[in-house]
Amino acid sequence: METMIINQQNKINYGKELQQIIVNVCNTVAKVGRLPKNSEVSIMIVDNSYIQELNFIYRQQNRPTDVLSFAMNELSDEEPEYDSSLEVNILGDIVISLEQAALQSQEYGHGLERELGYLVAHGMLHLLGYDHELEEEAQVMRTLEEKIMQLVKLER
Repeated sequence: METMIINQQNKINYGKELQQIIVNVCNTVAKVGRLPKNSEVSIMIVDNSYIQELNFIYRQQNRPTDVLSFAMNELSDEEPEYDSSLEVNILGDIVISLEQAALQSQEYGHGLERELGYLVAHGMLHLLGYDHELEEEAQVMRTLEEKIMQLVKLER
């Protein structure tokens, strides 16, 4: 699993430890989801003002959020069929506000590492087609998130 990470914020200290958490969670989701080894994901770490702009553009919500996922193989009627036989299986992009993750980790009473790991798992599952609009979908997604968090030793 190729994980490309770009840190575009400077409000929260971002170092090798947080980067390793992202890579570990992505690799674990790849194993749990039985993704091909040629899979690739791009993760951008941003601050609240940047993610607020994206949240407004793509979801018409003018407020910061913690994570946004942009799946490559999520098709609308106008998009061409995705060819998974290509050399690289590009899953899509995940944008995470590290600033929001830090706020939420304090609110929930756990470390930034756990919150970041959870947001990466949540974003990756969205890229794989999981959703939480309906209660049944939410339960399936929550169960997978907990399994992933346990496997990377970031459970509550």
